[in-house]
Amino acid sequence: MSIVVNGTAAAGEPAAGQCLRTFLREQGWYGVKKGCDSGDCGACTVHVDGLPVHSCVYPAVRAQGRAVTTVEGLAEGADLHPVQQRFLDAQGFQCGFCTAGLLMTVAALDDAQQADLPRALKGNLCRCTGYRAIRDAIAGVRHVTSTSAETPQGAPVDATPGAPVAAVRSAAVGANVPAPAGRQIVTGTARFTFDVAVPGLTHLKLVRSTVPHARITGFDVDAAMRVPGVLAVLTHRDCPDRLYSSAQHEHAHEDPADTRLLDATVRFVGQRVAAVVAETEAAAETAARLVRVHYAALPAVFDPQTAMAPGAPVLHDKDPVACGIARPADNVAGEVHGEVGDVDLALAEADEVYTATLRTQRVQHAHLETHGAVAWPEPDGGVTVRSSTQTPYLTRRALARLFDLPPQRVRVVAGRVGGGFGGKQEMLVEDIVVLAALRTGRPVKLEFTRSEQFTSATTRHPFQVTVTVAGRRDGTLTAVRLRVVADTGAYGNHGPAVLAHGCSESVAVYRCPNKQVDGWSVYTNTVPSGAFRGYGLGQVSFAVESAVDELARRLGFDPIAFRARNVIGPDDPLVTPVGHDDTVQVRSYGLDQCLDLITRARSQPPADRQVRPAQQQVPPAGWLVGDGMAVAMIATGPPGGHHGRARASLADDGCYQLDVGMAEFGNGSTTVHRQLVADALATSVDQVRIRQSDTALVGHDTGAFASTGTVVAGTAAQRAAVGLRGQLLDAASRYTGVDRGQCRLAGDAVWCADRRVALVELVQAAGGTLSADGHADGGQRSVAFNVHWFRIAVDPDSGEIRILRSVHSADAGTVLNPMQCRGQVEGGVAQALGATLAEHVDIDDDGRVRTTDFRSYHLPTFADVPETEVHFADSSDPLGPSGAKSMSESPFNPVAAALANALRDATGIRFTDLPFTRDRVWDRLRRGQIDADKE
Repeated sequence: MSIVVNGTAAAGEPAAGQCLRTFLREQGWYGVKKGCDSGDCGACTVHVDGLPVHSCVYPAVRAQGRAVTTVEGLAEGADLHPVQQRFLDAQGFQCGFCTAGLLMTVAALDDAQQADLPRALKGNLCRCTGYRAIRDAIAGVRHVTSTSAETPQGAPVDATPGAPVAAVRSAAVGANVPAPAGRQIVTGTARFTFDVAVPGLTHLKLVRSTVPHARITGFDVDAAMRVPGVLAVLTHRDCPDRLYSSAQHEHAHEDPADTRLLDATVRFVGQRVAAVVAETEAAAETAARLVRVHYAALPAVFDPQTAMAPGAPVLHDKDPVACGIARPADNVAGEVHGEVGDVDLALAEADEVYTATLRTQRVQHAHLETHGAVAWPEPDGGVTVRSSTQTPYLTRRALARLFDLPPQRVRVVAGRVGGGFGGKQEMLVEDIVVLAALRTGRPVKLEFTRSEQFTSATTRHPFQVTVTVAGRRDGTLTAVRLRVVADTGAYGNHGPAVLAHGCSESVAVYRCPNKQVDGWSVYTNTVPSGAFRGYGLGQVSFAVESAVDELARRLGFDPIAFRARNVIGPDDPLVTPVGHDDTVQVRSYGLDQCLDLITRARSQPPADRQVRPAQQQVPPAGWLVGDGMAVAMIATGPPGGHHGRARASLADDGCYQLDVGMAEFGNGSTTVHRQLVADALATSVDQVRIRQSDTALVGHDTGAFASTGTVVAGTAAQRAAVGLRGQLLDAASRYTGVDRGQCRLAGDAVWCADRRVALVELVQAAGGTLSADGHADGGQRSVAFNVHWFRIAVDPDSGEIRILRSVHSADAGTVLNPMQCRGQVEGGVAQALGATLAEHVDIDDDGRVRTTDFRSYHLPTFADVPETEVHFADSSDPLGPSGAKSMSESPFNPVAAALANALRDATGIRFTDLPFTRDRVWDRLRRGQIDADKE
């Protein structure tokens, strides 16, 4: 019996033990996604005889003789299924990797199940949206702006024939314009990294270290090579002996060059030590298990404080100058030290001083699309790589250097990327697949399992922060001192930069004359840390904002009023002991509005119809109730510059083509770029096509990180469109003989006085492509602000925390797409709540990661995330395109501290270690009661 998929009999039969997901993907049904391998995330959900199943744990053989429906078969012809249409209307997605699975689950719900969505959706995870948009989609709420409401096609917006020519703008900027790939996402036809067929594809699996620190003395690969279909087993002997960093920055020297493609020394359990290439994935897996690695054990160290102590095992015996390591003999990858004013004197003269040590944990990015890449050799000796990366151009540069290839012979393409959050600002897979492709002369694929994501990718840096704050009775903050130790793990990728960034804006947001910072990023024999949303600010802000809140209480001040008194103003300099950077300034200011918005929200019931009914916000009897808030500031880009490039062209059919270097991974940059271009060209967004994240399209582009998608890449797109506008007006003037000042763009035409010239006619008359390039270097930076406030209830008998209300105010400058910007805020808050209340990567006494799946990691589900009220300040930034500021990372940063401060208000106890899991809260409350009874 054959398996019938979307009404058509599948070709071939499933292999022994094959799951339905891999069988369906082999058949070309790429809407079925791989997210977890264990039935936890729901990205692979399909219908079997009308019932939803997780196809990654459903044996394919059980589907024989049954009807299987994937997301591609949900619609009937050109008409979308009602659920698909609702998700499209509400834009109930961001990166879209989870969307197909959610659609298949929701399409099968009956009325009773839809009335209990927390239970009905417990098997589907979303890392991007915060779930509010998903709930709205299911309820039929429409958020997107119809394109028919934009500039009418074929006539100027502002004029009758002969009227004075004015600047004509579309209605794109400021509207809830839908994502251009929305229809492809809801129909399962959007192409993520592996959603393409590659002829002659081979498969790579990695052999990983089972010990935390050792020298490799030899390999036994004979048994592996005897597995049918195995093509090669690669070790450090087959690799370029060159040091580099897996981290990707515009300036490569920012990261320690302490990594080899395959190393003769292993420094953490899970480090790759060999690669097996085979004709099938099963053969590669089998052979990888048969490779025997011989080790000479070395002493290991797992705690950063111990690692800095004299006599500790040294992880990297490398030249500090050549490798950019601060002090390798002391296991210090990077360090920051500085002081402004006189902190000791300020502490001595203060009326109140508070000191505490706070700790943050390892957190996994948990993007549902795991790391992966496929590479194939080109006839000219070069290579093409299709990768799930935030940095295609930087990855190309790194690969060219590593393999001594001219950059023009290395092409890196990112399809649609299934989430990133900083985790894909690393080169963790591309280097090894290129090595294998060049060695075998065949296309090679490597896709991480979910377990590998936990054990062998990167995590957020764990921080220990000892913070001291001091103030006067009049409510003036007089001193801030930080001692920060960050655990960078076995390799220093991003370590120094994360440390410096975390220690900068977290204290620069306060107008305080005396500040001191001492910080170290320390090597340990544990899984490496890396870039993560907020880039260190979430960790250090948790400590600083907790301490500032405690100081306010001890001085008798309301926490909001205390912050309003001490935060920087619009004309204040940004002062940080880490080092002043003249490129970043307060160029627009909305922090005062953010604080006012929170103050009003705290005293008024929620007005947003999307927020839970008030009766659901009443705490149960006997629960402890409190509220708390925190502020955060972030620079709108990294120091040292960040390049964005774009090209805008007029195509033969009269539509506009925009090429950009930046990748789309749920950050919404694609939508905003089209809006900016449509606005500059006085047209509608559906007249603008976009190609992106392909190193063959435009010149060097730094990539999608550091919150630069709007402020840098968006500026480049806007400049390209403005340049093209000038070319079009010049061409129209020449073609018609009408003075250029009497020509203006409107929709699909140029009006030259009272004559309409269609763009199709103009491009034909021009006799060649009309195009313009745009570039932004990110050399000048502004700042964005965020404030969060919670009201919570705590059960003293169990430690459960229930969020009664969640409010976020953001200074995002001109909000180019309110629906999308709100979604970024909600997603950031949800991710931060996961890190605050539940998520933690556990490492045992031998340095081995024990948290290897979503089930043990406790990623937030639909039921776990409260609705957040989002309010935007009214500001406009002179640097950002059309006045916009960045808003992808910053909402994450104040959340943990705000919840900690609410917990303190409810219980009277200052909780200092994240996450605030139920058992930890209960234990601390119990110990607090015991201490009170003793007194």
